[in-house]
Amino acid sequence: MRGVKVETQGMFSYISPEQRVPQDHPLRAIRGIVDRALAELDGHFRTIYSALGRPSIPPEFLLRALLLQVFYSIRSERQLMEQLDYNLLFRWFVGLGMDEEVWVPTVFTKNRDRLLDHGTIREFFRSVLEQARSQDLLSEEHFSVDGTLLEAWASQKSFQPKDPEDREGDGSDFRGQTRSNETHASVTDPDARLYKKAPGEASRLAYLGHVLMDNRHGLIAGEQVTTADGTAEVDAAVQLVDDLGGTQRITLGADKGYDRHGFVQDLRDRNVAPHVARKRKGSAIDGRTTRHAGYAMSIHVRRRIESIFGWMKTVGGMRKTRFRGLDRVGMHFSLAATAYNLVRMARLGAV
Repeated sequence: MRGVKVETQGMFSYISPEQRVPQDHPLRAIRGIVDRALAELDGHFRTIYSALGRPSIPPEFLLRALLLQVFYSIRSERQLMEQLDYNLLFRWFVGLGMDEEVWVPTVFTKNRDRLLDHGTIREFFRSVLEQARSQDLLSEEHFSVDGTLLEAWASQKSFQPKDPEDREGDGSDFRGQTRSNETHASVTDPDARLYKKAPGEASRLAYLGHVLMDNRHGLIAGEQVTTADGTAEVDAAVQLVDDLGGTQRITLGADKGYDRHGFVQDLRDRNVAPHVARKRKGSAIDGRTTRHAGYAMSIHVRRRIESIFGWMKTVGGMRKTRFRGLDRVGMHFSLAATAYNLVRMARLGAV
């Protein structure tokens, strides 16, 4: 017997979003870590919001929504608001009730920028990392470092001479011209630099993202975004090591691009064993480093950092950043790094 088609126009539900989310859903473990980190940031939130005026979007809701945008590779805030309107899982994770209205995309964007301007994303990253450290998920001795190219949100047409008198046309025809970062700059994203990661590749406007990885469980122990130039990777690596603090001896794995005499000496001056892959000629790494069994282990483990970059680019949206300017790109990179650590920590907790 054929059933009668009855379309329900209204619905009364006595089941909360909490009951609709399966107990073994991956976001449940992540939500617990996020809630503890946000509780630690309560004092920071009080300093960036005034006690007067109209209430804004709660910063806890903002950060949870931004994490969803990374987890599910949502390309824009408008699509994110659309998902929040009808996706019960998203509503539960953010903290919205069944009948609460979602925010206008432009309002959400303005509130998001306030968090970016006050360094909240970086504080959030540190708070999540402290949880990993308290759970003994971080090594205090063995790390790896590497950098990756982040394509800027600027076209090749925008890369024009710095002197306005030298500009001809709209910049679309640059064949036969000699262009360099000394004479040219992007008119839409001045912080972007024309750069290529390896010989034979096409140069593009880009930034460089740097990650310091913990060798024990592959968590991101430090991150940074810099302008793209020939020394940015080694300079960022030294800065990331300095940010670790502490006085105990550590090891740092890296690829052949870091095999430079100045960089290796800087590490040794900081009581860091330079477990850097050797070049065929003129290597700065000698037998006093390679004779130890730990050197081969570091060379093997450091390759895991490529999976971090792969996740951040394919899932986290960092293949081509949606922001302009070094500060904004850096905050986007920090958010993607935080999201990666949350996913990794949730899996480690399940294991």
